[in-house]
Parts: sequence; C-alpha cells; structure tokens
Amino acid sequence: MSTPSMQDVKALIDGDILVYKIGFSVDDPEEEKYAIARMGHFVDELLSVKGVESYSGYITGKGNFRNKIATEQDYKGNRTNNRKPVHYDTLREYLVSKWGFELIEGQEADDAIGIAVYDLPEDRSCVMSVDKDLNMLRGWHYNFNKKDLYYVTEQEAIRNFYLQILTGDRVDNIPGLVGIGPVKANKILEDCVTEDELFNAVSKKYKHDTDKITERARLLWIRRQENELWEPPLYLQ
Repeated sequence: MSTPSMQDVKALIDGDILVYKIGFSVDDPEEEKYAIARMGHFVDELLSVKGVESYSGYITGKGNFRNKIATEQDYKGNRTNNRKPVHYDTLREYLVSKWGFELIEGQEADDAIGIAVYDLPEDRSCVMSVDKDLNMLRGWHYNFNKKDLYYVTEQEAIRNFYLQILTGDRVDNIPGLVGIGPVKANKILEDCVTEDELFNAVSKKYKHDTDKITERARLLWIRRQENELWEPPLYLQ
C-alpha cells in the first residue's frame, strides 16, 4: 500500500519514556520547577507536529500480567538496580494532572497505546516514543529523539513482532535464540509474507517448541485489545 498522508491523527504518547528523557536531562534536586517547565515545553512540541489534531498519553502504574507469564526468567528482572531520575514522581504526577495522561494498571503503557492504535483507523494514529518495541503496531510513528516520522504497515508490524521472538529483548529480560541477532533474524524471515509463514519459520528455528515460543511471544506482544493474550496463529479461531 502507498503511505497515506499524515493528517487529523491522534498522538499516542509514551509517558514512561518522557519521564526518563526529561528527568535525566534535569536531574538536580534544586531544579524541580525547571524540570516541570521543560516537560511542558516538550509535550507542546510533540503536539505541534504537523497533522496531529488530538492526543492521549499513558504512564505505567502498578501491576503487570507479564510477571505471572514469565517462567524462564523474571520479566524485567535485570532492572533491579536501575536508578530513576530525581524528579521521577513529580514529572509523572505533572503529566497526569496537567496533561491528562492516563495511569495504566495491570499492564503497561505500551499495551494501552496498542489498544488505542487498533481502536482507530489505520492512518489516524501516531505513536510518539523512541521504543523500538512499538514498531509492532501499525500506523504513524514519531521518534522524538531523532525527530523521525515514519509509517509502519500491518504486514511490517507483524513481521517486526516475529523478529523479536527470534532475537528476544535484553532490556526486558526476555530471551531469544542463542546466536541470533537482527541480521540473522531478518535473513530467516526474508521470504515470509503471511503470518503463517512467519510463524513456521520461527517455529523451525525453535525446533517446534511451541510452549517456549508462546511464553516469549506473550511477553513481547503489545496488546491490541483488552485482556488479550497472544496465541500461535495455528490455534486462532
């Protein structure tokens, strides 16, 4: 399909990323007001991107269904010592109270973004983040670090998801296949067109261990509807 024009879209903003981005850029305990002002200015900039007509923002709150799914390794278990910005709580509260960002519980902000994307027509959403995981969602994307606006088709989105099943996600402590990085993963899937073909190619590399594929895929999958759990395509009704 040809790329549609970017007009009358709803920006779907990743508040988790914003809090860390702005928070670490103003990490002095004495500069809380400056951190808040800088956040406000940055959100204004995002909403001024040409074609944006409305927005919703999301921040991850308490609880995550993935914690119960992970049996191989603790989900995000490698983040225990990660330091948060000094103004972490203040910036989160500011986004909620001033800009109406929604605090998401039981799942992640990414899932709320995914659900919102698929509640809208294909060319009427724009995911604003720098998180590559969100490239498994179709529609417009805006990487605000690079100021890069690009479009992901549904076919590209599902392929990006299967690439991650092969490579895993070190940031979230989700294993992939040993020795397979992005280059090898792309090579494995290069001739696949349909989701069945993608799944079969991945399954072959996993030696048809469907249980392992399913656990890792459910951890990686960004929801497209409420309470969704990913299932292998062969089992979809």
